[in-house]
Amino acid sequence: MARIEGVDLPKNKRIEIGLTYIYGIGISRSKEILKKINIDKNAQVKDLNDENIIALRNILSNEYELEGNLKRLEAMNIKRLMDIGSYKGRRHRLSLPLRGQRTRTNARTRRGTKKTIAGKKKAPRK
Repeated sequence: MARIEGVDLPKNKRIEIGLTYIYGIGISRSKEILKKINIDKNAQVKDLNDENIIALRNILSNEYELEGNLKRLEAMNIKRLMDIGSYKGRRHRLSLPLRGQRTRTNARTRRGTKKTIAGKKKAPRK
């Protein structure tokens, strides 16, 4: 099992798909990386030799922001928006959608589930 950037790549998948398990690499970036170091995209992760894994590690660590560094960058960008008081920053602070979506209905994933208010107990009938 290949371990790259602190992520164990699944050994029974193609390397093209296996690289997408690393945060910051999608399918298009995966294809681009494999083309740079001349690895067949249909090769299984378990079939890679040590030289291929070392080449992958080198190119990923030198040319791309991945995993923890990328998450830290994103968090800093969001914090900056909140600090300067921009519209997007205020929406982040209130946990509301930021890109113009409606909130009267929908937006459940961002706002959370509906919280019902319990009604008053009715007096028992005599």
